[in-house]
Amino acid sequence: MQIDGEYAVPADVNTVWEALNDPAVLKQCIKGCESIEKISDTEFAAKVTSKIGPVKAKFDVDISLSNLEPPYKYTLSGGGKGGVVGFAKGVADVELKTLEDGQTQILYQAGLQASGKLAQIGSRLFVSATRKIASEFFEAFQQYLSGEVES
Repeated sequence: MQIDGEYAVPADVNTVWEALNDPAVLKQCIKGCESIEKISDTEFAAKVTSKIGPVKAKFDVDISLSNLEPPYKYTLSGGGKGGVVGFAKGVADVELKTLEDGQTQILYQAGLQASGKLAQIGSRLFVSATRKIASEFFEAFQQYLSGEVES
Protein backbone atom coordinates (compact mmCIF):
# COMPACT_ATOMS: atom_id res chain seq x y z
CA MET A 1 0.00 0.00 0.00
CA GLN A 2 1.30 3.42 -0.92
CA ILE A 3 0.48 6.83 0.53
CA ASP A 4 2.00 10.22 -0.06
CA GLY A 5 1.41 13.79 0.94
CA GLU A 6 2.78 17.28 1.25
CA TYR A 7 2.37 19.94 3.89
CA ALA A 8 3.59 23.52 4.22
CA VAL A 9 4.72 24.43 7.73
CA PRO A 10 5.46 27.92 9.10
CA ALA A 11 9.18 27.55 9.81
CA ASP A 12 12.53 27.41 8.02
CA VAL A 13 14.06 24.10 6.91
CA ASN A 14 16.53 23.86 9.81
CA THR A 15 13.80 24.41 12.42
CA VAL A 16 11.57 21.80 10.76
CA TRP A 17 14.43 19.29 10.56
CA GLU A 18 15.24 19.75 14.24
CA ALA A 19 11.58 19.41 15.24
CA LEU A 20 11.12 16.25 13.15
CA ASN A 21 14.03 14.71 15.07
CA ASP A 22 13.05 15.92 18.56
CA PRO A 23 11.33 13.22 20.66
CA ALA A 24 9.49 15.81 22.79
CA VAL A 25 7.98 17.46 19.69
CA LEU A 26 7.10 14.11 18.12
CA LYS A 27 5.42 12.88 21.32
CA GLN A 28 3.32 16.02 21.40
CA CYS A 29 2.31 15.76 17.74
CA ILE A 30 1.66 12.00 17.38
CA LYS A 31 -1.86 11.24 18.55
CA GLY A 32 -1.86 8.42 21.10
CA CYS A 33 1.91 8.58 21.66
CA GLU A 34 2.64 7.53 25.22
CA SER A 35 6.41 7.69 24.95
CA ILE A 36 9.18 8.18 22.44
CA GLU A 37 12.85 7.75 23.10
CA LYS A 38 15.85 8.60 20.96
CA ILE A 39 18.06 5.51 21.07
CA SER A 40 20.78 6.99 18.83
CA ASP A 41 21.09 9.68 16.16
CA THR A 42 19.31 7.32 13.76
CA GLU A 43 16.99 5.23 15.99
CA PHE A 44 13.83 5.88 17.99
CA ALA A 45 11.54 3.64 20.06
CA ALA A 46 7.95 4.60 20.84
CA LYS A 47 4.75 3.33 22.42
CA VAL A 48 1.63 4.47 20.58
CA THR A 49 -2.03 3.59 21.05
CA SER A 50 -3.90 3.82 17.77
CA LYS A 51 -7.24 2.88 16.30
CA ILE A 52 -7.37 1.68 12.71
CA GLY A 53 -10.95 0.98 11.73
CA PRO A 54 -12.45 -1.29 14.40
CA VAL A 55 -9.00 -2.33 15.65
CA LYS A 56 -7.46 -0.49 18.60
CA ALA A 57 -4.11 -1.51 20.00
CA LYS A 58 -0.97 -0.36 21.73
CA PHE A 59 2.03 -0.59 19.42
CA ASP A 60 5.69 -0.89 20.29
CA VAL A 61 7.31 1.00 17.42
CA ASP A 62 10.92 0.96 16.28
CA ILE A 63 12.04 3.62 13.79
CA SER A 64 15.35 4.01 12.03
CA LEU A 65 16.61 6.83 9.83
CA SER A 66 18.79 6.29 6.76
CA ASN A 67 19.85 8.10 3.60
CA LEU A 68 20.31 11.22 5.70
CA GLU A 69 20.96 14.50 3.88
CA PRO A 70 20.39 17.05 6.69
CA PRO A 71 18.37 19.23 6.66
CA TYR A 72 16.66 18.19 3.44
CA LYS A 73 16.04 14.44 3.20
CA TYR A 74 15.92 11.11 4.94
CA THR A 75 14.27 7.73 4.81
CA LEU A 76 12.24 6.51 7.79
CA SER A 77 11.88 2.77 8.25
CA GLY A 78 9.82 1.33 11.03
CA GLY A 79 7.56 -1.29 12.37
CA GLY A 80 4.96 -1.49 15.08
CA LYS A 81 4.01 -4.64 16.95
CA GLY A 82 0.43 -4.53 18.16
CA GLY A 83 0.26 -7.90 19.91
CA VAL A 84 -2.74 -9.95 18.84
CA VAL A 85 -3.87 -7.35 16.26
CA GLY A 86 -0.75 -7.85 14.20
CA PHE A 87 2.16 -5.92 12.86
CA ALA A 88 2.48 -2.85 10.66
CA LYS A 89 5.65 -1.71 8.95
CA GLY A 90 6.62 0.88 6.44
CA VAL A 91 9.27 2.90 4.72
CA ALA A 92 8.87 6.61 3.99
CA ASP A 93 11.05 8.98 2.01
CA VAL A 94 10.80 12.48 3.47
CA GLU A 95 12.00 15.64 1.75
CA LEU A 96 12.01 19.25 2.97
CA LYS A 97 11.97 22.18 0.55
CA THR A 98 12.16 25.90 1.22
CA LEU A 99 9.18 27.81 -0.14
CA GLU A 100 9.38 31.40 -1.39
CA ASP A 101 7.48 32.73 1.63
CA GLY A 102 10.02 31.22 4.06
CA GLN A 103 7.87 28.26 5.00
CA THR A 104 9.01 24.68 4.51
CA GLN A 105 7.21 22.13 2.40
CA ILE A 106 7.35 18.57 3.74
CA LEU A 107 6.84 15.88 1.09
CA TYR A 108 6.61 12.19 1.83
CA GLN A 109 6.05 8.92 0.00
CA ALA A 110 5.45 5.80 2.05
CA GLY A 111 4.97 2.12 1.45
CA LEU A 112 3.05 0.23 4.13
CA GLN A 113 2.40 -3.39 5.01
CA ALA A 114 0.21 -4.97 7.67
CA SER A 115 -0.31 -8.45 9.05
CA GLY A 116 -2.84 -10.13 11.31
CA LYS A 117 -6.11 -8.35 12.13
CA LEU A 118 -4.70 -5.14 10.68
CA ALA A 119 -4.40 -6.80 7.27
CA GLN A 120 -7.87 -8.33 7.60
CA ILE A 121 -9.59 -4.94 7.89
CA GLY A 122 -8.80 -4.34 4.24
CA SER A 123 -6.29 -2.20 2.42
CA ARG A 124 -8.74 0.63 1.70
CA LEU A 125 -9.62 1.09 5.38
CA PHE A 126 -5.98 0.67 6.43
CA VAL A 127 -4.81 3.32 3.92
CA SER A 128 -7.64 5.67 4.91
CA ALA A 129 -6.80 5.34 8.60
CA THR A 130 -3.09 5.82 7.92
CA ARG A 131 -3.78 8.98 5.92
CA LYS A 132 -5.90 10.28 8.80
CA ILE A 133 -3.08 9.58 11.29
CA ALA A 134 -0.60 11.42 9.02
CA SER A 135 -2.99 14.34 8.60
CA GLU A 136 -3.49 14.62 12.38
CA PHE A 137 0.27 14.55 12.90
CA PHE A 138 0.97 17.29 10.37
CA GLU A 139 -1.88 19.45 11.68
CA ALA A 140 -0.45 19.20 15.20
CA PHE A 141 3.07 19.77 13.83
CA GLN A 142 1.94 22.92 11.97
CA GLN A 143 0.29 24.19 15.15
CA TYR A 144 3.43 23.46 17.16
CA LEU A 145 5.66 25.34 14.69
CA SER A 146 3.28 28.30 14.46
CA GLY A 147 3.32 28.64 18.24
CA GLU A 148 -0.34 27.68 18.70
CA VAL A 149 0.70 24.84 21.01
CA GLU A 150 3.07 25.15 23.95
CA SER A 151 6.38 23.38 23.54
